[in-house]
Amino acid sequence: MSESISVFNRLSQGLNQVIVGQSILIQQLLVALLAGGHVILEGVPGTGKTLLVKVLAQLIQAEFRRIQLTPDVLPADITGTNIFDLNSRDFTLKKGPIFTEVLLADEINRTPPKTQAALLEAMEEMQVTLDGESLPLPDLFWVIATQNPLEFEGTYPLPEAQLDRFLFKLVVDYPDEASEKQMLLNRQAGFTARRLDIARLKSVATVAEILQARQEAKQVKVSEAIIDYLLGLVRVSRQFPDLALGASPRAAGAWFVTAQATAYLAGRDFVTPDDIKAVAPPLLRHRLLLKPEALLDNLQIDGVIASILNKVPVPR
Repeated sequence: MSESISVFNRLSQGLNQVIVGQSILIQQLLVALLAGGHVILEGVPGTGKTLLVKVLAQLIQAEFRRIQLTPDVLPADITGTNIFDLNSRDFTLKKGPIFTEVLLADEINRTPPKTQAALLEAMEEMQVTLDGESLPLPDLFWVIATQNPLEFEGTYPLPEAQLDRFLFKLVVDYPDEASEKQMLLNRQAGFTARRLDIARLKSVATVAEILQARQEAKQVKVSEAIIDYLLGLVRVSRQFPDLALGASPRAAGAWFVTAQATAYLAGRDFVTPDDIKAVAPPLLRHRLLLKPEALLDNLQIDGVIASILNKVPVPR
């Protein structure tokens, strides 16, 4: 177990050297990587969302593809299609960018629902169906989608069914003053975040090591008291007066595995209540739906999550 943990420590150090001032975000992203769950990165333009994903893919030697999603992108542009070859008089499969290990779906809320839905089967079933044939995706297959929270014109909000397929929603905020100064110093030293700069970064892990760590994280013990605590939080979310939609059974399962991943990265072979609490905001903020009157009262979803955590006694 210790060797795999050191791999993630090296990943954290490598990411923090390039993406300064986002240590909590990086830690949560590594939890999602270990748990094998897809991620939404939400933040205003220019906060390093795309760079973060590119650097992580480089550090683990993973195949990386990026899709710039716009209103005219079609499902076939993501999944691929069968093309008729005049020379061979036969159809040839041209695979789309979804056949990769790390897929960055940039500005996912800018593309229509039909194209968004092209990601559904792949994210849940780890396969793509083209002309009736099911094609498997790589074992690591990991989708990271970005979106801008400030733009509403010409956007298509993701439906709840698709949001629930993302493990985490991570909010990328502005860096603090010291971190932003370090970014400028890095630029002065010659790092411009271009493709060549990223390609020069030395990898610190392999895809095989990540997959091995995932198997090890599944062995982390979760006591019955912790399971009851988790289920208590889920039930409270479903009955919470300010919420129209609480946590689903899929959310409960995701909460379980991300708590295991959090404990594993902390070097423990058992889950504590603090592990459950630590992953609650990124796990729930895109799954819980506020009632209209709660929105009018300007309630924030992270505040509601904190209230839910306060309503269930912590097991001793």
